[in-house]
Amino acid sequence: MKPLTMKQLRMQHQRGMVMVLALLVLMSLTVLGVSAVSSSLMQSKMAGSTERRSFSFDVAEAAIAGVIFESEDQVLLSSTALNDPLSDARSGNQIDLAAEQLSCFEDVNWTNRTMTSGGLTTGTQHQGAGNYRSTPEISSWSRTAFVREQSCIGSSNVIGGSNVSCHVFMVKGCGQIQGSSYAVANTLNVTVFGPVGE
Repeated sequence: MKPLTMKQLRMQHQRGMVMVLALLVLMSLTVLGVSAVSSSLMQSKMAGSTERRSFSFDVAEAAIAGVIFESEDQVLLSSTALNDPLSDARSGNQIDLAAEQLSCFEDVNWTNRTMTSGGLTTGTQHQGAGNYRSTPEISSWSRTAFVREQSCIGSSNVIGGSNVSCHVFMVKGCGQIQGSSYAVANTLNVTVFGPVGE
């Protein structure tokens, strides 16, 4: 076997270096590709999570709107058989804010309403089962509690003096996507005029 010349040795060395450089470039491109795919998947998950929270918050707001709708529904207010949520809450347990919280997941002590895809109907207590939305599947419900009776601030003297008191309520709207371990909620404080000691 004939020994290799200097030129041939240099050519083999250069080919080896080109092979090493090609492998390094290929490895760098693979790392960049994997990183880009991973980042894209993470951003997609974050966008999906934000969208689900947004849907849940919208249906929580709809649940609060349902309580206000019933509380202003003249057909329901004139019925002797049905109560609006505020009247139900006023005749029920008073919430002790120092010891209790108005929870989306505790439905024993509070006045409960459900918003479904059927929407709002006058003369109806919205307590039927069902989802607010089917795609994605989202539940929407509210909890209402009586907080306290207090002197009205501002216009009570003009309206009725000492015969008028303000009744304060707390309304919590809740929204939850099926399969989620948490509910998104919003709370509204409502104050209405009423006779003292009602």
